[in-house]
Amino acid sequence: MSLCIAAGGLLLTLAAERFTLDWTHSVEKIRWHEVWTVSEAGLRPVEAVMTGSGAGMEPPAGAVFRDGGWHATPDLPPQRLVRLAASGKTGAGWTLCAAGTCHELGAEPGPPVLLWSAGDCADPP
Repeated sequence: MSLCIAAGGLLLTLAAERFTLDWTHSVEKIRWHEVWTVSEAGLRPVEAVMTGSGAGMEPPAGAVFRDGGWHATPDLPPQRLVRLAASGKTGAGWTLCAAGTCHELGAEPGPPVLLWSAGDCADPP
């Protein structure tokens, strides 16, 4: 299974079983870090760390504060398609790291960045 990324008319295929997403919330300026798994069932967040809380960004039930951030296990099933909206208001987009390489995504306003898992990334879901 591959991690498929469509951004700005480009298609990237990464052979990865896991990836991380890091970004800064546009209003609260709070840093988020998530760990995701890649499988036939889809993309699933398995860990989330936020460095603070704010309007609409409260740590979920069961989150534990350690090492400067709130650590939680998201309660979401695998997602067929993940859309990352590129508002351009955060000063940066997302940093996606997988298979030892990091990619900056969605730094400029535009269409959403799409993420999905597939054997062949040519056809987004």
